[in-house]
Amino acid sequence: MATAGGPTVRRRQLGSELRRLREHAGMRIEDVATHLECSMSKISRVETGQAPIKARDVRDLLQWYGVSDPVRIETVMQIHKDAQQQGWWTHYAEVLPSGMATYAGLEADARVLRSYEPTFVHGLLQTEEYARAVIAAVRPNEPQEVDQLVRFRKERQALLTRDPDPLELWVVIEESALRRPVGGREVMVAQLEHLIEATRLPNVTIQVMPTSKGAHAALAGTFSLLEFEPRTPTVVYVNSIAGNVYLEKERDVRTFIQTFDLVRAAAPDPHDTSVTLERIAREMHAS
Repeated sequence: MATAGGPTVRRRQLGSELRRLREHAGMRIEDVATHLECSMSKISRVETGQAPIKARDVRDLLQWYGVSDPVRIETVMQIHKDAQQQGWWTHYAEVLPSGMATYAGLEADARVLRSYEPTFVHGLLQTEEYARAVIAAVRPNEPQEVDQLVRFRKERQALLTRDPDPLELWVVIEESALRRPVGGREVMVAQLEHLIEATRLPNVTIQVMPTSKGAHAALAGTFSLLEFEPRTPTVVYVNSIAGNVYLEKERDVRTFIQTFDLVRAAAPDPHDTSVTLERIAREMHAS
């Protein structure tokens, strides 16, 4: 059983282990819900790492599932203890959209992040001014929260320069997103220049999908693939106005991996990106 990672990954590991032990013991989710006197949805969320569980309930379940090995019990309880730690993102819990705290935890624990962005520049690559314009546009009725959300986004960006193991980021961005003057032309030109600088980072790869390319495999919308240390399953994150979806089933993950591979194969070579960004910036500045 893997034990590496921060609190979000640890919570997922705990849930996965509890699910494995339940299934090995021949128990159903409804059996566990009855035993702990809670809802089946609560057990489901615990087993998928989306909800906390008390230490005494973990010990109770281990005993109920027939786990008697003291080393195994101690390992599981240590994972539970580590999962209770508070990540830096919890300071923004009151203003974050539903599910964003979970995503921030996964992103912080990830080793590799691959993303397709049809509408905006990826959050880890946004300038402060661009981020402010985007957040203010999508949350027009909550101006008092914009500053906090901009700070939250800036803190996330530290992942790209963390020492000694920066996040490896590969993003495919639609050209149309880069031509939309979010915040005005000056803000957008500065954002394009920031992207040019980002292409020089050894752990960042950016591709621009030309509008002239037409239809391609990812037209259904934005998604991200988060990869962790070995033995920790990859997670697919799909974000939409309707809500956030996390996919972990092997079949779903494999589909999105194949989709991303098709998209990056269809986009121009990453070595051409800086030239493309410079051209768009010149055209926007001149218009």
